[in-house]
Amino acid sequence: MLGIGSRVKHPAYGEGVITRLHVVAYEVCFIQYGIKSVGKEYTNWEVIEAIAPEESITFNEAEKSLVKILKAWSDISEVVPIADKWKNGKMILEPGEVGLQGKEIPIDTFFHKITMTRDRLRVMEQKINSSKLEEDEKIDLQQYLTRIYGSLTTFNILFKNKEHNFVGEKTK
Repeated sequence: MLGIGSRVKHPAYGEGVITRLHVVAYEVCFIQYGIKSVGKEYTNWEVIEAIAPEESITFNEAEKSLVKILKAWSDISEVVPIADKWKNGKMILEPGEVGLQGKEIPIDTFFHKITMTRDRLRVMEQKINSSKLEEDEKIDLQQYLTRIYGSLTTFNILFKNKEHNFVGEKTK
């Protein structure tokens, strides 16, 4: 198989250069006849200079890889559903001191803040794992993150699906 930039001499069209690769054909720019498609199975031309084709991937493979990279290294978060019983609910915060105003917060707003915190902790964890820190430093920081996750397990009641829950240290 030939790659882009390969030079060929066709018996009818003369000399040309492969300018594009298609699944079953080469797109060749011939000096006298312009651009023509030639099937990849065609063998009656002379290859003047062969250039190896670059490894190619499908759009679908590239898209899957990009999504995986973005999930791993950005703070773009997945959609995490709130448990049905909390939808359109509100949190009421009452101060312990007389004469002070209470506050109502939509649970959806609070839940969004909790999930963003979780996602940013995950990004931090990945950055620690890929950093140039010594192994013992990484382990020390990982233990702090595990304890933070453990402190946040109180909010697991808000998550619709258990796989989104915070998980702290496991007791033996």
